[in-house]
Amino acid sequence: MSDADSDELFSREDPIFEKKELLEINHLPDHGRIVGRDDEISALANALNPALFNQSPSNVLLYGKTGTGKSLCAKHVSRRLIDEADEEGVVVGVAYVDCAQDSTETQAVQTIASSINAPETEVSIPDKGISTSTYYKRLWRILDELYDVVVIILDEIDKLENDDILMQLSRAGEAGKLERCKLGVIGISNKIKYKDRMDERVKSSLCEREFVFPPYDANQLRAIMEARSDAFKKGVLEPGTIPLAAAQAAQEHGDARKAIDILRYAGELAQAESAETVREVYVKKARERAENDRFRELIRGATPHSKYALQALAILSLDNPDVDAFRTSRVYEVYEQVCRQMDSDPLSTRRVRDLLREQAFLDVIEQARQSGGSAEGSYTEHRLLEDPMVVKKVLVSGS
Repeated sequence: MSDADSDELFSREDPIFEKKELLEINHLPDHGRIVGRDDEISALANALNPALFNQSPSNVLLYGKTGTGKSLCAKHVSRRLIDEADEEGVVVGVAYVDCAQDSTETQAVQTIASSINAPETEVSIPDKGISTSTYYKRLWRILDELYDVVVIILDEIDKLENDDILMQLSRAGEAGKLERCKLGVIGISNKIKYKDRMDERVKSSLCEREFVFPPYDANQLRAIMEARSDAFKKGVLEPGTIPLAAAQAAQEHGDARKAIDILRYAGELAQAESAETVREVYVKKARERAENDRFRELIRGATPHSKYALQALAILSLDNPDVDAFRTSRVYEVYEQVCRQMDSDPLSTRRVRDLLREQAFLDVIEQARQSGGSAEGSYTEHRLLEDPMVVKKVLVSGS
């Protein structure tokens, strides 16, 4: 065998990570690793507690910025509920829907039905090919055959196209769709004003309890990361690494998800450079990557022209660092330039104004109505809430 044949292309041992899965976004940690959310967990458990007695749990809406632990707590409490209800002889099921991915009524009800179905029902839930009403009929049958109580978690509930599924779920019992099973819904939203958009009938039946999750402070973020530090091999993390990552995430949004991303990325950078330890310099580099990924997540699903409008606002912000916000007319002028560069026909001013309003709802930008006096009348100003350099870099790269 030649020297070239004996060279190993892949490393057989990870010098940095011991249990990297602890730093993955979808990892559901043990109770001891959930930091700073004791009050929220207790309140949510109290809302679901009737399920232990085979009664209907309260419907709940959880609000808070990204990375404040809403989904984590909802999944954790629901998992505990299943175990404790089982001890009481009550069969509880939990269905989870990512509404950013399953945004239509049909997609959402199919996901719910398929996730809680079991072979013993002999009910078929195909990916597609049947009507929405048929999905519902099969869902009701599964619920009544298998469960006493079911909790449905609708994550990023504000991404649903309409309130139809909320109407169906919140009124299934009183409408006679379910004979035995009781339903509870946990809606999760990053938008504190989401409820204002809801149908009044849905609002009255769904919004029984509401909890706001505040951002984490630097000490909580530090504790969260220290609780997951065994994701790394012993001695790999330098003393200043976690405090720096916590401080950076706290400055931005108090976002635990971002803090954990920074820590994971820092480890990956150290790994790529064959470093023996994860130093502060890797944290600084990881922050930029985390900011880029966070913005990509925010604009996931945005149309090309929404991105052109955001790019225009980023260009204005970078070219005019002393100006905080820009009128719609100025944004539109630069938007037209971006469209020409992209060889695309620009939309009307009114349509671009609507696109910017949608980005304000997603907390990518902030809008303020200004009065120009009797000569000018009122107008709207737009301000990026994200780093304009990050916005431009992500959008120009086509990510």
